[in-house]
Amino acid sequence: MSEWLPYERGAVLTGTGADFAKLRAAWGILGRRSRDGGVFDFTGLVRSLRVGAEDVLDDELSPALYGERLTELALDHLGGSAGRDDVFVANRTTAALVAAMQVLVSPGSRVVGVSPSYTHPAGVRAVRRAGGELEDGGDPAGADLVLLTRLAVTYELLPEDELTRDFGAPVFLDDAGGARVGPVVFGQPRALELAVEAAVTALDKYGTTGPRLGLLAGRAELVAEIRARAIELGLEARPMLYPAVVRSLEQYRPERVRELVAATAAVGEALEARLGGWVTRTPVAVRLEGERILAEALRRAGLGEAALVPIEATAALAMVLLRDHGVLTVHFAAVPPGTAALLLKFVPPETLDRFGGAEALARAVDESLDEVARLVGDPDALRELLLRSAPR
Repeated sequence: MSEWLPYERGAVLTGTGADFAKLRAAWGILGRRSRDGGVFDFTGLVRSLRVGAEDVLDDELSPALYGERLTELALDHLGGSAGRDDVFVANRTTAALVAAMQVLVSPGSRVVGVSPSYTHPAGVRAVRRAGGELEDGGDPAGADLVLLTRLAVTYELLPEDELTRDFGAPVFLDDAGGARVGPVVFGQPRALELAVEAAVTALDKYGTTGPRLGLLAGRAELVAEIRARAIELGLEARPMLYPAVVRSLEQYRPERVRELVAATAAVGEALEARLGGWVTRTPVAVRLEGERILAEALRRAGLGEAALVPIEATAALAMVLLRDHGVLTVHFAAVPPGTAALLLKFVPPETLDRFGGAEALARAVDESLDEVARLVGDPDALRELLLRSAPR
């Protein structure tokens, strides 16, 4: 139940434990490469801790000193109203989803997922842990709750007429990636300007600068219930991190989101020119689908089949990119990953320039596909790459 994923598991990446072993292998490469500045972060995420020299990091003092400012900034960021709405900071977006579903979903509840493609696995697991049944893409009529996603893990966007429709049921908005992208790039309403009970966004995505926390906001009475349940389950963020949340929201500027989207578009054009029509593009991201990566590796290797599944082909490409070129992709950002595709999204233009530009990145992907093709027929070499990843 808790493992639900939108892709098939393989013989190497068998479960979350193997995903973590893969991450540790990636950390080993990162440690070696970071000593000489040879790491290029193309995850599209910022998961750092940014505070001022005078900021107070203390579980008791920080909420007293920064709590009101955090609430003010967060409500403005998400389109909320003082007095009507309130804010809760969770230790991850996943934690906020778990706490919210514990309050909004009862055993046997019918929850309908509405998204451009599919509901993120974290949302599915949160519903199921609360005892509900999630019908992804089902008819919202008669639902106990609608779990709405503006920007899916595929980086397709829900059109505004679908986002603003009357679902006839309470709505919780998983706006982890869409809270800034929808309003800034596509002119959509902010999260709490929609007819939702509450919404959550991630503080490490697309214009904010971390930390990796979940920012939940909505009707004050509901947020109070969610906060209480989160505290009971140990899902709340440490209050000492509140100054970093304040700094992240204070520095936010919509223009930065547009800069990230423009750099990503340049990468998409270069990849299409280099690899051809199997590159998938959305208005804000580039996807190399796991199935296409596997097929391309087999084609280059001259093989008809191999004993691996698409997610393992994607993982191999991500690991080779990191090992041979220092390119860190979002594949390593989640355990387990939410998609079998290799994503390039919200590319920082300064990082792209430091790497040598969009054509240089496309060339690195092409060369890495050649290396994956060399490994694709050798299960032992693939296992070594993904789970131990010895340096070349």
